[in-house]
Amino acid sequence: MGGMEDFADVVIEDDRWVAVGLQDLAQRAALATFDELGLPVAGFTLCVMGCDDARIAALNADFRGKPSPTNVLSWPSEERGARVAGQMPAVPQAGDLDDPDHLGDIALAFDTCHAEAKAGNKPLTDHITHLIVHGILHILGFDHIREPDGDLMEAVEARVMARLGLPNPYDTPEDQGQ
Repeated sequence: MGGMEDFADVVIEDDRWVAVGLQDLAQRAALATFDELGLPVAGFTLCVMGCDDARIAALNADFRGKPSPTNVLSWPSEERGARVAGQMPAVPQAGDLDDPDHLGDIALAFDTCHAEAKAGNKPLTDHITHLIVHGILHILGFDHIREPDGDLMEAVEARVMARLGLPNPYDTPEDQGQ
């Protein structure tokens, strides 16, 4: 690993992701997430792919049996989830600098992300940043299937977003005084 610039490998399959700065958003989100969890950046890699709804619908069908678009999908390189609901997942062990541990892959669908941001009256880059953080937490073993796990994941997401100077994505407009 040459440095922080290639901690998050970004693959662009839809050029609209270039205009919103997916590379920078992914790096910032990953660094803030790792900082919040007290994990070193050195020794880890992950991949973020920016695609369109057609591509993510195909991936969703292949991997989850749901042939429809979604905002974000994640594929952890190994199971890291907590055995007990509401507990922190196991912390991964960093690889060597020349052979970092690949944590997993994340895919984002531009069309769905854009539509959700517009519907939620949120800046697109804020929404994308949140979804990257969400995907990274998934590849680190966080989940929201069990309610205590979901509560923990949401709390970590809110803290990471605050580190980035962004609003809690789970707050309603009333929570934000709007």
